[in-house]
Amino acid sequence: MGVKVYGMPMSTNTIRVLAALNEKGVEFELVIVDLRTGAHKQPDFVALNVRFPVLPSSSYSPSNRRNYLCQKERSQDDWFSRAISRYIATKYSEAGPDLLLSGGTLAERAAVDLWLEVESQQFGPPIAALVYEALIKPMLGGATDAAVVEAQAGKLEKVLDVYEARLAQSKYLAGAEFTLADLNHIPYTNYLMKTPKASLVTSRPHVLAWWQDVSSRAAWKKTAAGIPF
Repeated sequence: MGVKVYGMPMSTNTIRVLAALNEKGVEFELVIVDLRTGAHKQPDFVALNVRFPVLPSSSYSPSNRRNYLCQKERSQDDWFSRAISRYIATKYSEAGPDLLLSGGTLAERAAVDLWLEVESQQFGPPIAALVYEALIKPMLGGATDAAVVEAQAGKLEKVLDVYEARLAQSKYLAGAEFTLADLNHIPYTNYLMKTPKASLVTSRPHVLAWWQDVSSRAAWKKTAAGIPF
């Protein structure tokens, strides 16, 4: 097994990376890092990670000597799993779908970059907050704050109105082909569909058609089978 992914099976960060690996058909081993027990702070795990002086909580390899993909699972590091997924899409560009449209035109590649940015900056923050409040928090013994859910749903609704218009014109977010821009949306959308706010997707026919398409991909089904709920 050449690739190791360090994380938690229910983490959207981990799921994003595993989905990219499955799209590329790359075999991997998931090494469980349980934040609840402080496993991510143990010396053996810390030693695997690159330290950034500006963002000291972040961690990333692969190292030059070992083909490891290391990820420190913390909510503020959502961007980091995106970097790993892009690394996978680039390193294994010859396998599976061309997730970055590297063989496409400049405009096609730019469209992928655009929607990757939209996902991380516009879609990601409200859906992450909504999913945490409506789904994850109760699992951890907390009580959902309905006001927070409604506020974040309102923000996400505006974003998804833009998506509805885009997907009325294009099968996938960046164009006619499934790309990393679509893949990066899947983990949180999957969780959103398990909340009472799934109607944010189901009420928008083009967003719903897109979701039914991307969630039916064999690679995603394989990834989803490993999610513990």
